This record gives sequence, C-alpha cells and structure tokens, in this order.
Amino acid sequence: MSAEGYRFEYRASLDPAGAALAEGGSPLELSRAWTPEHLVLAGLVACSIKSLKYHARRAEIHVTAGGSAHGTIARRDEDDRFAFVEVDVRIEAELDPAPASLDELLAKAERDCFIGASLTVKPSYEWVVNA
Repeated sequence: MSAEGYRFEYRASLDPAGAALAEGGSPLELSRAWTPEHLVLAGLVACSIKSLKYHARRAEIHVTAGGSAHGTIARRDEDDRFAFVEVDVRIEAELDPAPASLDELLAKAERDCFIGASLTVKPSYEWVVNA
C-alpha cells in the first residue's frame, strides 16, 4: 500500500472549564500550568517514545522509556511570526535486548514521530540508552 493509502484522524476537545477530552477517553483535568506550548512538547516526547517502541517491537526489542523536551519560541526570520525556533528532546530508554544497530533504530524513531515531522523546526534529539 502506498503512503497515500494511510490516513489517521484524531479528535480532541477542551471544555470551558479546561478539561481536555480525547475521543473515547476520560476527561483530563489540566491545571493552569499546562499551556498549549507544554502540550506540544509533551506530545512530541510521547510520539517519539511511541515511534521508538514501534520500531523496537518489530525487531523484538522491549522498551521502557521516558523523556523531556525544551522548546524556545521567538519570531522566525522567514515570516516574523512567533513559533518554536528550537526544540530539544531527551529520551532515556532501556532496550532489551540491545539492538544490533542502535543508530539505525534511533534514526527511524526520530524520522517516524509525526509530531516532530509536523513542526517547522527540526527537533534535536539526545538519546540515553541503557545507561
């Protein structure tokens, strides 16, 4: 099947009180500390880990991982609009067994995180594996 044949759709809502709801899920009460910018960064971390787990599973590798992201928002030179201009992602992962080609696995994880691919700025990744 060609890439054009795949299509994924998601729905989310936010009520006036600030509770977020994903289709079919329970409401998520977000404190005022959670800004849309924080949600993008958390989504990027979750997507990066999901992508790593997908490729690791195909290689019969078990993954336990967590991570963090830091983003800088400023005016972009090309259009003078505020946007993320730097995004750094740090993922700490335990892989069992260790892959034959760690660099290849991590490159696939970065490439196939659709949130990272959707950003104008390319995220910079730091992977800490089996530390």
